[in-house]
Amino acid sequence: MKILYFDCFSGMSGDMTIGALLDAGGDFSHLESELKKLNFADEYELKMDKVVKNGITGTKFDVVLKNGEHHHNHSHEHTHNHDHNHEHHHAHGESHDHHEHHHHVHSHEHSHDHEHSHHHDHGDHHHHHRAYRDIVQMISESDLSDKVKNMSLQIFKKIGEAEGKIHGMPLETVHFHEVGAVDSIIDIVGTAILLEQLEVEEIKASPIPTGSGKIHIDHGIYPVPAPATLEILRGVPIANSEVRGELTTPTGAAIAAVLAKEFCTFPSMKVKKVGYGAGTKNFPQHPNVLRVVIGEE
Repeated sequence: MKILYFDCFSGMSGDMTIGALLDAGGDFSHLESELKKLNFADEYELKMDKVVKNGITGTKFDVVLKNGEHHHNHSHEHTHNHDHNHEHHHAHGESHDHHEHHHHVHSHEHSHDHEHSHHHDHGDHHHHHRAYRDIVQMISESDLSDKVKNMSLQIFKKIGEAEGKIHGMPLETVHFHEVGAVDSIIDIVGTAILLEQLEVEEIKASPIPTGSGKIHIDHGIYPVPAPATLEILRGVPIANSEVRGELTTPTGAAIAAVLAKEFCTFPSMKVKKVGYGAGTKNFPQHPNVLRVVIGEE
């Protein structure tokens, strides 16, 4: 049986997951062509680069919004923690700095590191905030395979339920900023596309470190893990981490929580492929990468 192990020693975000899957043999052109089935390719461009984080070469995956924004990258930024200031906006990056708005909390997704850049200011706008029901419709009506649709919808539902619980609203009316952000859709659906292409049969993961410290989100200064991330990780073992900053974003947490059948130390397997997905942030003593190991049990 083909097993994939998420070795999350530096946390996990959506863009780090895609980067690691591409690094482990995922096909970038297949990812691009399958994502076009969602019919919103006019809003973004995908980028993939090799970067070195504390001596480890990995793949950095980015979503660039056509309106100028950059995303991911920073994505996550959010993380913000850093700095936060930023707000992270969202998830993702989005960078948007937006802080503005965004509240979103968390989302950020991206954690990582993101550095944030974000600059962008953007403000958002762009950002059309898509509601949970819009995202479900977009995925359900696409020509993607049933396996990809089901995996993607389960992950979005996990995030939507967490956001709804925190904000006190029913799932159908959750507006995900974050999640609705273009990059969250790409990170989640793209992860499902690559897992199908790599023919992964079972997924396991290490306990998930969330980082420490505080982040700025639109509702104020919050502790790490952000409320949505913590809600998503109910029932999942969280690993202690002294790294200051947001290591795991809501999207990364939801991918692990929904897809991993077991959270454990390195499983017994004959290793076939190893991939490293880089986050945006850099830490002094710690490579900010997600390691994916694929092998036969």
